[in-house]
Amino acid sequence: MSVIGIDFGNESCYVAVAKAGGIETITNDYSLRGTPSCVAFSPKNRILGVAAKNQMVTNMKNTVFGFKRLLGRKFSDPHVQKELKHFPFKVEQRPDGGIGIRVNYLGEDNLFSPEQITAMLFTKLKDCATTALQTQINDCVISVPSYFTNAERSALLDAAAIAGLNVLRLMNETTATALAYGIYKQDLPAPEDKPRNVVFVDFGHSALQVAACAFNKGKLRVLATSSDPNCGGRDIDMAMAEYFCQDFVTRLKLDARKNQRAFLRLLQEVEKLKKQMSANSTRLPLNIECFMEERDVSSDMQRQQMEQICADTFNRVERTLRGILHNAKLRPEDIHSVEIVGGSTRIPAVKALIEQVFGKQGSTTLNQDEAVSRGCALQCAMLSPAVRVREFSVADAQPYGVRLAWDAARGEDGDMEVFPAFHAAPFSKMLTFYRREPFSVSAYYSDQVPYPDTLIGQWNIKDVQPTAEGESQKVKLKVRVNIHGIITVASASLLEKKQDSAQNENVEMENANENAQAQEAPMETNGSGQEQNGLDNQEVREGGGEGEQHRQSWTQRVGQWFSGDNNDDKKDKSKDKTKKVLVKTIELPIESRTHGFAQHELNTYMEQEGKMQAQDRQEKERADARNALEEYVYELRGKLSEGEVLHDFVAEDQRNKLVNTLDALEQWLYDEGEDQNRQVYSDKLSELKTEGEPIKQRRLEFELRPGALDDFALAIQLTNKAIDLYRSGDAKYCHLSEADIQKVCEACGNALQWLEAARGALAHAPRHVQPPHTTQQIRQERQNFESIVNPILNKPKPKEKTPPPANPTGDGQPEPNQEQMDVE
Repeated sequence: MSVIGIDFGNESCYVAVAKAGGIETITNDYSLRGTPSCVAFSPKNRILGVAAKNQMVTNMKNTVFGFKRLLGRKFSDPHVQKELKHFPFKVEQRPDGGIGIRVNYLGEDNLFSPEQITAMLFTKLKDCATTALQTQINDCVISVPSYFTNAERSALLDAAAIAGLNVLRLMNETTATALAYGIYKQDLPAPEDKPRNVVFVDFGHSALQVAACAFNKGKLRVLATSSDPNCGGRDIDMAMAEYFCQDFVTRLKLDARKNQRAFLRLLQEVEKLKKQMSANSTRLPLNIECFMEERDVSSDMQRQQMEQICADTFNRVERTLRGILHNAKLRPEDIHSVEIVGGSTRIPAVKALIEQVFGKQGSTTLNQDEAVSRGCALQCAMLSPAVRVREFSVADAQPYGVRLAWDAARGEDGDMEVFPAFHAAPFSKMLTFYRREPFSVSAYYSDQVPYPDTLIGQWNIKDVQPTAEGESQKVKLKVRVNIHGIITVASASLLEKKQDSAQNENVEMENANENAQAQEAPMETNGSGQEQNGLDNQEVREGGGEGEQHRQSWTQRVGQWFSGDNNDDKKDKSKDKTKKVLVKTIELPIESRTHGFAQHELNTYMEQEGKMQAQDRQEKERADARNALEEYVYELRGKLSEGEVLHDFVAEDQRNKLVNTLDALEQWLYDEGEDQNRQVYSDKLSELKTEGEPIKQRRLEFELRPGALDDFALAIQLTNKAIDLYRSGDAKYCHLSEADIQKVCEACGNALQWLEAARGALAHAPRHVQPPHTTQQIRQERQNFESIVNPILNKPKPKEKTPPPANPTGDGQPEPNQEQMDVE
């Protein structure tokens, strides 16, 4: 089983796989490494990836793109309303307030969510990986922008689940890039030395992300991130397109903004022009044929002009770059290097800004398009037991501060910051509440986030009851930033205490460190919102002095025992007062209201996806059957033409009849046979092959027979040569008897007679009839002949007895000069 990493981009996707030889990027069915993030719909099937983008202009109402930025959002979201201006397809509000994309599929109007569209793209990527690796794909790591919130990350996980992918981790794109950079570096500082600080700039199609990371040997820690979700290469495209639209209105009175197809073509041409400008500072032309109203348009632009038009975008880039220095509390001289990835970092103005802010040129050590997918594949290999990878620790960061609020006892509301901004992740913290009834907690972002609702979710803790004495019970909550960067209340447990009758001292120790790296500082929160912070979160129920006794080290206690200062009297008294406390932990049910689909909705979408996959397979099989029939018609008719390879191997009247059949079949394929079932095409192909295959077989026989006849003649010639050697007294055959040689001579004569007769019959047989002797028959005759003569001619000589050895020397060994020989 292979493990893959998926770089899910707004414009294109890349898939990498971890193999024994390293990391390899997988090509799709068009032999391209990048697969466009496009999904299109037709009356017969879905069109995914490269094929979808190729027909975008002609089928723009049913070609969906840019859906990554719609994940987990509501239709009323201002961000969504802004995005709708870029889409030629129809987007509407669903009954639950979500986003619905309306397309025509199988001749009917269908409404799909962005999560379903994303799942369709993931299905395509999964199929490409399965085809390339010839093995089933299940486990994967998917990249996600570092600025994505809980809602968007949950939506992405739902999309992967619909596609049948098991996501081991949603990995921040900048973190994946850092992993791809650091794991191969051999010159990183030792773990105890000062870390090497590296800044990663990812400027892609729709967003800008920057991360500062600290590297030590075998370790990576994300210090801080800075991002602008609405600043990307497409903003430069839009600014340039607006400029040309205004130019065309002024000069040609053509407004492309009123024609969606024309504006889409303009965007495609502008993107090509932008890429050319990265390598050329001269004035470059823009030409589009049949742009609008059957008129051609042309214009030009220079790099300097483009930089002036897009000055606002570049200012936003500079602010984001300077933001990482502030967030990570670094100075430019503290940074070892700046690594750049993402297609838009190729723009010279962006490179100049990076050098201006950080005081050093951007380094292109990494593949700018594939670095994220390679990092994801590495992470997937680390998390999967099926692959062995070099040990490398990755500590990510939670980009936003998270606060927790609860309905406290006695009507007093509580609120506290659980995770500050850029806190390590994944991470867990234990919170202790004292409650005598069920209660609820809510989590929300304390920082400004690119999402209209700061609420993360609400969790209701059930089955909390007071003690027999009517007192509050101790409830522990585990609040966790999980491996996907999603904040959740992972568990709730009730600690029920009972006193044992046995007299013994006891101190309850509760370890609140739930993180694998043992990094968190647990908190104890009572009903009034007070906090107690401590590494061990200790509680002493009875005999508080014994808590200090237990905190003494073993060395101190042994020293007291030897000195006699062991407070025996106090200990005896405390034993009388202290009773053993038994702690029983009871897991409490949690009812959560967070983002994402309910399980029954996921099941419905998965079933729907399965039906669409079956429809795609059925349509592919139908198209393959039709193409196979069409290909056979063209191939056979071409080879039956005058001077072609099959012309002489069919009779004149049969050839004319067959050609007429092929012409009629071709006409049928483009008429009423355009849209038939797979079985109809298969039946017609089978029927056609009953006439065409015998002709091909006769030609094949004609080409192979001379070689078979020559091989048979050579075998007879070699046998005659062996007979002649026997007659001349050759030592090789002197051990054979006369009867054996007579048998060989008789077989040789019969074979030669059959061969001459076969050659004569074949020479006079027409090519268009079945030959009197097939290649298989000739080879069988040769095998029969060789089975008679070879055992005789290859009969081994009888071995002669070996004479006794020469006189041995005194020590039982032969004399040094004596030559020993085996005589046969």
